Amino acid sequence: MTTRRTRPAPRPPEGTPPRAELARQARAVLADAVRIAHWAAGTPGPGTAAPLAAHALERAATALELSPAQVRAGWDRARLAGLVELHGDTARPGWRLRAWDRDDSAVLRGWVALFDAWSLVHAAPEGIEAGAVAEAVEAVPQVLSLLQLSAGSVTVPALLDLLGQRVAELHEERCEVPLGPGRTAPAASAAPAETAADQAATAGPARSADLNALLLDWALEGLAAVGALTLGKGHATLTPLGNWAVWVKLEQICVAAQSPAGNIEQSAADMLLGCARLTPGPARDEYRAWLAARTVGSAVAELLAVARGEDALLRGLAFEALRVVGGPAEPEVRAVLAEPSLRPYALLWLAEYEGNDPDDAQDVLSREEATWLWVDTAAAVADHGETGLLVRHLDSAVQGTVPALLDEVRAVGHPRTVQVLVALAAAHPDPALAKAVRRAAFQVHTGGA
Repeated sequence: MTTRRTRPAPRPPEGTPPRAELARQARAVLADAVRIAHWAAGTPGPGTAAPLAAHALERAATALELSPAQVRAGWDRARLAGLVELHGDTARPGWRLRAWDRDDSAVLRGWVALFDAWSLVHAAPEGIEAGAVAEAVEAVPQVLSLLQLSAGSVTVPALLDLLGQRVAELHEERCEVPLGPGRTAPAASAAPAETAADQAATAGPARSADLNALLLDWALEGLAAVGALTLGKGHATLTPLGNWAVWVKLEQICVAAQSPAGNIEQSAADMLLGCARLTPGPARDEYRAWLAARTVGSAVAELLAVARGEDALLRGLAFEALRVVGGPAEPEVRAVLAEPSLRPYALLWLAEYEGNDPDDAQDVLSREEATWLWVDTAAAVADHGETGLLVRHLDSAVQGTVPALLDEVRAVGHPRTVQVLVALAAAHPDPALAKAVRRAAFQVHTGGA
C-alpha cells in the first residue's frame, strides 16, 4: 500500500482507554447490528435495500426478538459498518463480521466507518434544504474538535456559536450571495449550498439562528446515536470512543496490519497481512519463501480462496503473490475470469503474464471493470491505508472528472461503494468535493438516482 515508513504513532490523550476497552465499547454500540448481520448472512434473500423488505423485516424481528424499528436501524448500521454486504438478493458476511470476536482492530475500523456515516444513520429533519444539511455536516468536524480539545462537556450554546461561525465561513469561502433579478445561478454543483444561503438570507438572522440550532440538535443526536457522544441538559460530551476517533483523525494516523514473525508458518491470509507494509522486494521474498513450503496447487488454491473474501487489500495482495508463482498459476487464474470480483485482477495478471507492460495492462479492462477495481482498491485503502492515500487515489480513476467518476461508481454495484464514498468524503480537504461525494454516498445508500 505504501513504500515509505510510517512515523511512530503518537500517544493518545491521557485517560484514553486501552484499545481492548475501546473495542469492547464499539462491540456494545454495534451489538444489534452484529446480531442482524449474522441473521442476514444465514438467511436466503433478506432483501436488496435498506430498509429490509417487509417480509424479511418481520422474520428478523421475530427471530431476534427485536422491534421492526430496531431491526431496520441495525440493518443500516450493519451495512455502513461493513458487517454485511449485498450481492444481488443475497447478504453475505463482511470480513469484519468474521473477525468481530477476535480482532479488535477490525471492530474499531467498523465503528469508525459507522462514525463517519453518522449523517446517514440519523435522518435529517424534514423540510430543510439539502444544502443547509450539507453545510452542517461540513461544520461538524470543527464541533467535534472543540469537544475533543475541551476534554470534557461543552455547552450547547458554545457549540451553536461555533457551528454558526463555521457555516458563515463556508459561505464566505464560496463567495455566496443571494441571487437578484437578472442574475443566473452558477454551476449545478454549487446550487444546493446557494439554496441554503438564499434561505438564510431571505428568512433573516432569527430564522438563520433557528435553522442552525435545529441542525446542531440533529448532528448531536446523530453522533450520540452512533456512540460518539453523550447528551446532557444543555451540554454534550464525547464518549471515550468518540474522543479517541476524533484524536485519531486529528493526528491523521491509521490502524495498519503489522508484520507477524514466521510468515512461512502462517495461513495465506495471515502471511499476506504480514507482508502488507513491506516494500515490493521484501514482500516478494516473503511470498517465495511461503510458496516454497507448499505444493503449487495447494498454494494457488489457498491464495485464490483468500482473494474471494471481502477484504480488498488481501485480494490485491493475493494476486501479487500469484505473480511470483508465474506460469503454473495460469490455468487457475484463467478459470476465475467468470467471477466478477476477481475478473479485473485476473485480466491484469494474465496481461502481464503474456508480456504486456504493467503500465499498459490496464487497457485490457473495460470501463466498468476499471471502475469496479477503483472502488475495490479504495476499499482496501479505507480499511488499511492512510487518509492521504485515499485522497490521492482519486487521481487514478479513468473517468478524469469527479462527477463522471461518481456517476459510474454508483452504477457499478460494488458492495463497498457507500463505505468508500463516506470515507473519501471524510478525508478530502475540499469541502465542495466532499459534499458531492457525501451526496453520492447518500444516493447509493437510499437507492436514489
